[in-house]
Amino acid sequence: MTFMAKLAAAWQHNDSLICVGLDPDLARLPAQLPKTAAGILEFNCAIIDATADLVCAYKPQIAYFAACGAEDALAKTIAYIQQQHPRIPVILDAKRGDIGSTAEQYAQEAFVRYAADAVTINPYMGYDSAEPFLRHADKGVIILCRTSNPGAADYQDLDIDGGKLYEKVAREVAQRWNSHGNCLLVMGATWPEQVAQVRGLVGSMPLLVPGVGAQGGDVAALVRAGRTADGTGLVINSSRAILYASSGPDFAAAAREATWQLRAEVNRCRRD
Repeated sequence: MTFMAKLAAAWQHNDSLICVGLDPDLARLPAQLPKTAAGILEFNCAIIDATADLVCAYKPQIAYFAACGAEDALAKTIAYIQQQHPRIPVILDAKRGDIGSTAEQYAQEAFVRYAADAVTINPYMGYDSAEPFLRHADKGVIILCRTSNPGAADYQDLDIDGGKLYEKVAREVAQRWNSHGNCLLVMGATWPEQVAQVRGLVGSMPLLVPGVGAQGGDVAALVRAGRTADGTGLVINSSRAILYASSGPDFAAAAREATWQLRAEVNRCRRD
């Protein structure tokens, strides 16, 4: 099954647009877990089991594993999702972007080494840096467009060709890069006006939206701006607000409750 088909099925089966970002910070693991790669894996698996019926995707962020030498825990986390919860797609949040020969290796890393269903990439180096990912037609390629951080405006809002740079990225991806129908765009939840603009440019292309929860994105404004006609089209990511809803032995139950609450809020908004 392709990533896009898997995502659409998860939207429907779990009645959810929620993605849980797996950003396991050793310093924030519950006290009963060891501050090791084994502790990361145990933490991730508990979160996954507690939330798998409430989400449309999981998004492990590679930096949180690589920084402490826990790449094996990343591979085992992805394998666990695919074995125990095979309906749920996995997005490797790596934000890769380099010249073609190096991009080839990054694509192998994402899709072969880690067997992810999708990967995030940076478009700054142009089409040839994205093509090695895009040619994997069964995989999702998620391109940074208008991100959620305050500094996004430094470059992404620059005027170019009568519009903003992020608008040019959106058009290029929709009109040129998406020949296999496997592209998504990253749009920050903190910028609902820009989300609405990009939705108008790219039609029903899915948007990965970070910035709710700890970053304070307005859920109602985001959903109004970004939903498609059928009430989907969004992969709304929350990481810290779910993962660290509790630091005690009930961390998995608290993560489930936080996911449930966010899904309920999103669903109320998308059906208004």
